Amino acid sequence: MTLVNFIDFLLIGGVAGWIAGLITKGSGFGVAGNIVVGIVGAFLGGLCFGLLGIVAYGLIGRLIFAVLGALLFIWLLGKIRK
Repeated sequence: MTLVNFIDFLLIGGVAGWIAGLITKGSGFGVAGNIVVGIVGAFLGGLCFGLLGIVAYGLIGRLIFAVLGALLFIWLLGKIRK
């Protein structure tokens, strides 16, 4: 992974966390927390969809996978919290 790819991954993850925080009003983790959740969610989304054989193409595809991964991660954290 090059530096540009890594920065791209962090930016997409941050935006995905912000979007996931907007979707899950009230159950977010604050701005910084949502960005971290988005970065972890981007990894989780890429891993889950990759295991299913689904590949994201382009910026929008990667962002959708990251948002879905962040939502999944927020849901999992909510289950663990309780």
